[in-house]
Amino acid sequence: MRLLSGLDEAIGAHEYPATTEEIIEEYGDLELELPNGDEQLGDVLGRLDSETFESAEDLRLSAYSAVSSNAIGRKGYSDRDPSTPGEGGHDQVSF
Repeated sequence: MRLLSGLDEAIGAHEYPATTEEIIEEYGDLELELPNGDEQLGDVLGRLDSETFESAEDLRLSAYSAVSSNAIGRKGYSDRDPSTPGEGGHDQVSF
Protein backbone atom coordinates (compact mmCIF):
# COMPACT_ATOMS: atom_id res chain seq x y z
CA MET A 1 0.00 0.00 0.00
CA ARG A 2 1.33 3.40 -0.91
CA LEU A 3 0.51 6.32 1.36
CA LEU A 4 -0.53 9.44 -0.54
CA SER A 5 -0.72 13.17 0.08
CA GLY A 6 2.54 13.32 2.01
CA LEU A 7 1.19 11.13 4.80
CA ASP A 8 4.57 9.56 5.58
CA GLU A 9 6.11 13.00 6.03
CA ALA A 10 3.12 14.33 7.98
CA ILE A 11 2.90 11.46 10.46
CA GLY A 12 6.69 11.34 10.74
CA ALA A 13 6.77 14.99 11.78
CA HIS A 14 3.86 14.63 14.21
CA GLU A 15 4.59 14.72 17.96
CA TYR A 16 4.16 11.36 19.69
CA PRO A 17 2.57 9.88 21.70
CA ALA A 18 -0.70 10.70 19.92
CA THR A 19 -4.19 9.26 20.26
CA THR A 20 -6.34 7.83 17.50
CA GLU A 21 -8.68 10.80 17.85
CA GLU A 22 -5.84 13.32 17.47
CA ILE A 23 -4.57 11.62 14.33
CA ILE A 24 -8.06 11.42 12.79
CA GLU A 25 -8.66 15.10 13.52
CA GLU A 26 -5.32 16.14 12.04
CA TYR A 27 -4.89 13.71 9.12
CA GLY A 28 -8.24 11.91 8.70
CA ASP A 29 -8.91 13.25 5.21
CA LEU A 30 -5.62 11.98 3.75
CA GLU A 31 -5.97 9.20 1.19
CA LEU A 32 -4.45 5.71 1.22
CA GLU A 33 -4.06 4.24 -2.26
CA LEU A 34 -5.10 0.57 -2.31
CA PRO A 35 -5.00 -1.95 -5.18
CA ASN A 36 -8.79 -1.74 -5.60
CA GLY A 37 -9.59 1.84 -4.61
CA ASP A 38 -8.75 4.52 -2.09
CA GLU A 39 -9.69 5.05 1.55
CA GLN A 40 -9.31 7.98 3.89
CA LEU A 41 -7.06 7.49 6.89
CA GLY A 42 -9.89 8.61 9.19
CA ASP A 43 -12.15 5.81 7.92
CA VAL A 44 -9.38 3.25 8.36
CA LEU A 45 -8.48 4.32 11.90
CA GLY A 46 -12.18 4.60 12.77
CA ARG A 47 -12.37 0.80 12.57
CA LEU A 48 -9.95 0.47 15.48
CA ASP A 49 -10.43 0.96 19.18
CA SER A 50 -9.00 4.16 20.56
CA GLU A 51 -5.30 3.79 21.25
CA THR A 52 -2.19 5.84 21.84
CA PHE A 53 0.50 5.62 19.18
CA GLU A 54 4.04 5.87 20.52
CA SER A 55 5.60 6.49 17.09
CA ALA A 56 4.85 7.02 13.42
CA GLU A 57 5.68 3.35 12.83
CA ASP A 58 2.98 2.29 15.35
CA LEU A 59 0.48 4.45 13.48
CA ARG A 60 1.54 3.13 10.08
CA LEU A 61 1.26 -0.51 11.19
CA SER A 62 -2.17 0.10 12.72
CA ALA A 63 -3.37 1.70 9.50
CA TYR A 64 -2.08 -1.27 7.48
CA SER A 65 -3.93 -3.68 9.75
CA ALA A 66 -7.27 -1.87 9.46
CA VAL A 67 -7.65 -1.23 5.73
CA SER A 68 -10.63 -2.76 3.98
CA SER A 69 -10.63 -5.71 1.60
CA ASN A 70 -9.77 -3.22 -1.16
CA ALA A 71 -6.17 -3.68 -0.02
CA ILE A 72 -5.83 -7.38 -0.74
CA GLY A 73 -5.92 -7.39 -4.51
CA ARG A 74 -7.58 -10.52 -5.87
CA LYS A 75 -9.54 -12.28 -3.11
CA GLY A 76 -8.73 -15.93 -2.63
CA TYR A 77 -6.00 -15.88 -5.26
CA SER A 78 -2.90 -17.99 -4.93
CA ASP A 79 -1.12 -20.09 -7.49
CA ARG A 80 1.43 -21.22 -4.94
CA ASP A 81 -0.67 -23.16 -2.43
CA PRO A 82 -0.79 -26.92 -2.84
CA SER A 83 -4.08 -28.44 -3.94
CA THR A 84 -6.15 -30.20 -1.35
CA PRO A 85 -6.62 -33.95 -1.71
CA GLY A 86 -9.36 -34.80 -4.20
CA GLU A 87 -9.04 -31.55 -6.16
CA GLY A 88 -7.74 -31.36 -9.68
CA GLY A 89 -5.49 -28.51 -8.67
CA HIS A 90 -4.37 -25.53 -10.66
CA ASP A 91 -1.58 -24.70 -13.02
CA GLN A 92 1.32 -22.96 -11.34
CA VAL A 93 2.28 -19.67 -12.94
CA SER A 94 5.72 -18.18 -12.62
CA PHE A 95 6.40 -14.54 -13.23
